Amino acid sequence: MSTKPILFNTDMVRAILDGRKTVTRRVVKPQPKGPLVLTLPGGCWPGYFEEAGTSRVQRPPYCPGDILYVREAWAKQQGIYWHKAGLILDENGRDTHGTIAPAKWRPSIHMPREAARIFLRVTGVRVERLQDISMKDVRNEGIEYDIERPVASYGKFVELWDSTIRPGIRALYGWGGNPWVWVIEFERYEKSEAAP
Repeated sequence: MSTKPILFNTDMVRAILDGRKTVTRRVVKPQPKGPLVLTLPGGCWPGYFEEAGTSRVQRPPYCPGDILYVREAWAKQQGIYWHKAGLILDENGRDTHGTIAPAKWRPSIHMPREAARIFLRVTGVRVERLQDISMKDVRNEGIEYDIERPVASYGKFVELWDSTIRPGIRALYGWGGNPWVWVIEFERYEKSEAAP
């Protein structure tokens, strides 16, 4: 078991905090030319994924049992770490304790492990094409589901996905490119249980 960082934007951190997000997708890099087939020998369960018809293998970025600490928008003010997601401020920019919130937030990529407040345990890893996502997984991705308009919920996921891909690589990794993705399932993990 290892502890690794994982990045989420503010909306997805809120979805994790609300208990709505229990899965995430990450692009397989480099993209295989053919299907990826599970092969059991290798580093961690579920092992490596072999590119069909070749000797090339792809190892998932995370394995079941790994502990992930969530990197999110943050700030440090007077020795205290602040987290942007879920912060409730009044009209004067003060939190519920009356403390003035930081004026400048730092990007998640620079958040140190010691500032992390959310830890996740990976419970499953699989690989699939992006457009094979099920409606159940759309909900598990943290998308607010509209029972009256399920197609709209699906569209929200497509918009969310494409918003995370830079325009220059969207043709390859965006929804229209239908890339291979790692599907990483997780559950919340208490910070006190996470080894330093």
